[in-house]
Amino acid sequence: MKIRLFPTLAAAACGLVILPFAGGALRIAQAQAASPAQALPAPKIDAAPPTPGKMETAVLAGGCFWGVQGVFEHVKGVKKVYSGYSGGPGVAAQYELVSTGTTGHAESVQIVFDPQQISYGQVLQIFFTVATDPTQLNMQFPDQGPQYRGEIFYTTPDQKRVAEAYIRQLNDARVFKKPIATRVDPLKGFFKAEDYHQDYLIRHPEQPYIATYDLPKVAMLRQVFPDRYVAKPTTVF
Repeated sequence: MKIRLFPTLAAAACGLVILPFAGGALRIAQAQAASPAQALPAPKIDAAPPTPGKMETAVLAGGCFWGVQGVFEHVKGVKKVYSGYSGGPGVAAQYELVSTGTTGHAESVQIVFDPQQISYGQVLQIFFTVATDPTQLNMQFPDQGPQYRGEIFYTTPDQKRVAEAYIRQLNDARVFKKPIATRVDPLKGFFKAEDYHQDYLIRHPEQPYIATYDLPKVAMLRQVFPDRYVAKPTTVF
């Protein structure tokens, strides 16, 4: 996709930069990339000890799925990451429909990980530190609409417990200037996005939107979590 500029747009798709916000968002992204970065505090409450050999999944929404998928494809212990849609009905899990902001879906990623190598709490720590700004409500920088909301879709009571405790921990510590807006809700379904969205960051590193907003996230992952970063990404295809 190419970046296109619109004077106004109620709901935008990934890669569409809204003119009134484009300059500010670019400055924010550049400032973030230029400033010293550090990891958020690790979760004080984490998931129960895992069953050896059993993979687990986390479903997270934090803006355009291209960047969130791209970050976690470089995380040690992650076996596969899929871009998709969560929060709405399966019949509406189509990019053109989700982009209207009326389906109930959020652009999401499904992360399949080995809990022997990375815990659910550590997945959330990376998510909030690198992959998304959890204080933004129904948007992430140039992308606006409820389809870009921050949301943790839990699949077990343990995941719910860890996610809610971590948000309380970060809010109580006031690590952000504003309260965390990321929701915590049960997963009703995850629907994989169209093939052309999978591995988008890996396949299109020179695309202007990716270069501006998403590659800095991968660079920050490498800087802030060097022990978690792997240079060769895991990919869908």
